[in-house]
Amino acid sequence: MEANHELAPAEAETWESLLSVLLWLPAALDGRLKQQGLSHHEFLILWCLTQHRGRAHTMSSLAELSRVTPSHLSRIASRLERQGWLVREPDPADARVTIASLTEAGSLKYAEAAPCYYETLREHLFGRLTEEQATQLGGITACIAQSLDSRAG
Repeated sequence: MEANHELAPAEAETWESLLSVLLWLPAALDGRLKQQGLSHHEFLILWCLTQHRGRAHTMSSLAELSRVTPSHLSRIASRLERQGWLVREPDPADARVTIASLTEAGSLKYAEAAPCYYETLREHLFGRLTEEQATQLGGITACIAQSLDSRAG
């Protein structure tokens, strides 16, 4: 039996909607954050460091946590360092490892940008869903993310 390589009409419609969200929501967030002097990826690094404050973050653990490649994280971290929002230092226990930390200015920048970020998420995502739909979407996306996350194997 020959496999059908085309999507069924319902699959194609769902994929088209999901693709729109995957492309347009980050662009909307990027546009709003640009007004705060940040890119979406820069904000996500500040967010990760804020959410997991008190833990030492190696650059590799931060790359994994933020879902960016190590080389992309290095470029983002350089920009954040130039702004005084992040510092990178050798790990005292292992000089081959670099630890990334949020500065006080980085915490303030995050606090300044976060309201616009969350407002945009509510405008385009959560404000358009009922609480039940948001819960369902969370379950659906967690299922999909688990299949994509190499750590979940």
